[in-house]
Amino acid sequence: MFRTTRRAVAATGLLLTLGLTTACSTGQESTKPDAAPAAPVNGKISITYLQKQGDQEYFVGEAAGAKAKAAELGIDLKVVNLGNDANKTVSEVQSAIAQKTNGVIIVVPDPAVGPQVVQLTKDAKVALLTSDDQICATGPDPSACAKDGLVARIGFSGQQMGGEVGKRAAEEFKKAGWNQADTRIISAWKQDVTVCADRVNAAKDAFIDAAGASIQKIDVATDNTPTGAQDKIAATITANAGVKHWIVWGCNDENVQGGVTAMENAGITADNVIGVGLGAYLACKDWSGTKPSGMKAALFINGKDVGALAVQTMYDKLKNSKDFPAEAFAPTTMVDTTTWKSAGVTCN
Repeated sequence: MFRTTRRAVAATGLLLTLGLTTACSTGQESTKPDAAPAAPVNGKISITYLQKQGDQEYFVGEAAGAKAKAAELGIDLKVVNLGNDANKTVSEVQSAIAQKTNGVIIVVPDPAVGPQVVQLTKDAKVALLTSDDQICATGPDPSACAKDGLVARIGFSGQQMGGEVGKRAAEEFKKAGWNQADTRIISAWKQDVTVCADRVNAAKDAFIDAAGASIQKIDVATDNTPTGAQDKIAATITANAGVKHWIVWGCNDENVQGGVTAMENAGITADNVIGVGLGAYLACKDWSGTKPSGMKAALFINGKDVGALAVQTMYDKLKNSKDFPAEAFAPTTMVDTTTWKSAGVTCN
């Protein structure tokens, strides 16, 4: 976990959430269409894409999609890896503004920087769009934010994704025929990221509905990385030595992969583990070999689509003054060891 500077600078509300136009849209328009202060750009457009954990497979794909779309549209695009550094987030926004960028697209490492990012871009009349993770203009917690304070967002539906994970976990649980009493669920995520909470909560609800079983769930706070999740889940396994069967889900593939690895290191065999990933970019590595894996399935989400749509949406705003739509979501596909290749998962 990293340390952050939490600054709650008051700012006016920006936009409602934004999703992808390639999938089902709500058809709603923003209630504050004039909230983005940027004027139309007549010349070449410059966009800065700031990403947390830019070396993570999903975000690598997202950057690739953004770059491809920028090249197609003739946009000058700069992609910056913020890692997990909230302080770097602020300094890189300031740097982008100083370099006369027309628009900032951002995946924040910590939503607490949201109000400051909003204020900086608002003051500089630079258009602001988030991808993947939500931020609020008026406070550090997007889940407690009024709708007119949420910044426009490109991404996936956390509820839909989590629901698919929970349903698949329930299918695997019923197929395994495990006893509820000696089974536990590990739900792992970075607990200050709103979209992560949306995913794991939806997974829980969908599992209960589909499995018809009441299984004790253990919430594990992680940093959303494989090693971070592995360490925390290893401690959880040690503290629950009597458990025979484990179900693992989380905010992303990293959490589930870390959990599956921790189980393997603890001597828990693959047939006693049901891991359902979210992303599929790490899950597919387990399926590339012949060794049995506790990673039974994963929801495939394509970061390239998000990156491309974020750039296209920002371009439409800056070039044509097109208002951001309120919300829409990219499609997802559940894959496993037999279907991931045909689904088009890229496994690096």
